[in-house]
Amino acid sequence: MTFFQAIVIAIVEGITEFLPISSTGHMMITQELLGMEITDFVKAFTVNIQFGAILSVIVLYWKKFFQTVDFYYKLFIAFIPAAILGFIASDFIDSMLENVVVVAVTLLLGGIVLVFVDKWFNKKETIETISYPSAFKIGLYQCIAMIPGVSRSAATIIGGMTQKLDRKTAAEFSFFLAVPTMFAASAYKLLKNYQTISKDDIDILLVGNVVAFVVALLAIKTFIGILTRYGFKYFGYYRIIVGLVILVMVALGFELAIV
Repeated sequence: MTFFQAIVIAIVEGITEFLPISSTGHMMITQELLGMEITDFVKAFTVNIQFGAILSVIVLYWKKFFQTVDFYYKLFIAFIPAAILGFIASDFIDSMLENVVVVAVTLLLGGIVLVFVDKWFNKKETIETISYPSAFKIGLYQCIAMIPGVSRSAATIIGGMTQKLDRKTAAEFSFFLAVPTMFAASAYKLLKNYQTISKDDIDILLVGNVVAFVVALLAIKTFIGILTRYGFKYFGYYRIIVGLVILVMVALGFELAIV
């Protein structure tokens, strides 16, 4: 992996990780366009740069993130379903990750949902506080995102809206929930693949994390503005386009891979 490839991948990660558009599909397309060989280090790199993205949430929302113990209890309760399911069904989830068509189809279906989701919740009264039962239910929605292409942020934000949270509150809780969820998943995968990282690769990892951190900061701030003003529909249209692009690439014989 070159520094240029690392920077491009980190930019894609930073933009897509917290937006409801699925980072998985974008990674596949980007790697194919860059002509990258999917080595063990590339897989480790893709996982590791999530730490930079996680840090962006803590820095951007540090006043809201470092608060009462009650808040952390709610995060923990929301984290439990995905932690349990991920541990029990890790092999099945990995098998789905090998199916590019699954990613494309879920992108399409998820896009259709996002086009109409604002209308479904538009007339409902919204709140800005999260209860313990609501936190757990949002955690259940996060489990849906284990299907490649669904998008963790899309699932958890919609989950929050089903609990009558307004879009901004639901999105911010989704960002906060990403911290323990992504940290646990990234640390686990990195522990399994750390032997693939040599001393010469450390600089590439550092650059990737810095780029992912900066880009994620900008992406989150931009996303909140768009979501508050316009809702989900434009993200839905975009997901549909990306899903169709992947299906066309597969039909044309491109060897897309998921890392």
